[in-house]
Amino acid sequence: MPELPDVVVYLEAFERHVLGRTLERVRLASPFLVRSIEPPVAAAEGRRVIGLSRLGKRIVWRLEGGLFLVFHLMIAGRFRWRARPAAAPPPAVPKKNGLAAFDFEHGTVLLTEASGKKRASLHVVAGEAGLAEHDRGGLEVLASSAAEFGAALARENHTVKRALTDPHVLSGIGNAYSDEILHHARMSPFKRTAQLTAEEIARLHAAAVEVLREWIERSRREVGDGFPDKVTAFRPEMAVHGRYRLPCPVCGSPVQRLIYAENEANYCPTCQTGGKLLADRALSRLMREDWPKTLEELEARKRG
Repeated sequence: MPELPDVVVYLEAFERHVLGRTLERVRLASPFLVRSIEPPVAAAEGRRVIGLSRLGKRIVWRLEGGLFLVFHLMIAGRFRWRARPAAAPPPAVPKKNGLAAFDFEHGTVLLTEASGKKRASLHVVAGEAGLAEHDRGGLEVLASSAAEFGAALARENHTVKRALTDPHVLSGIGNAYSDEILHHARMSPFKRTAQLTAEEIARLHAAAVEVLREWIERSRREVGDGFPDKVTAFRPEMAVHGRYRLPCPVCGSPVQRLIYAENEANYCPTCQTGGKLLADRALSRLMREDWPKTLEELEARKRG
């Protein structure tokens, strides 16, 4: 799922490509994309894009006349930009995974989704009050102090992994960057927020700010003046996310993971949990007392 660094770079690309331009036509290819009824999508046609913003992981196009297009890419939604020479026909919406096309006089923004579940969404919203309904209220980490960050975490007692990814607590962080933040902070994903000391809160806040800023800059350098066509949650430069069984870049221990629902947590047991293996719920129920408690036990069983 595109998270804060990806969304920031998408917005910067839209500034270069569509800000100040008139949205001439919206072509829908999927009936599942639009999740609002009034105003209709056609109301956006013929209006200039006069502003761009972010609500958590949502991307907002502000149009003339107080109209907003609110996009949520979910897991597999992606934007593509196709420039168009004068008088050339607009590109077709891809048949296999195309959701919609947004035509401007000089090019088209394509919205695609590489999933059959069609979770990406578009809301057409009238007025600031309607837009505010899409704000989940999470703290903007990059604009926060350690004290504000700690206060947000303290509102409920969750694991830090859950708190980092809860849009009502923190804005724009998902599964991938929460893994990276926790590794950078050398903190277990199962640590409870109510147990965090002032030093741990400061360390986690500093890690969140550093990781998010680092990945925004990495993505900016990769995109340059172009358009972000390779947005992914799995990057080879990441420390632990998507790197199950690969060596931790800090200590060399094999990265471990926990799978729950449709998500997973990736972590280094040496750097983050004092060498302890966190019990995967399904496997630990199956294996019971046979579940290895440490990385050494796990490696010994593999050798055996």
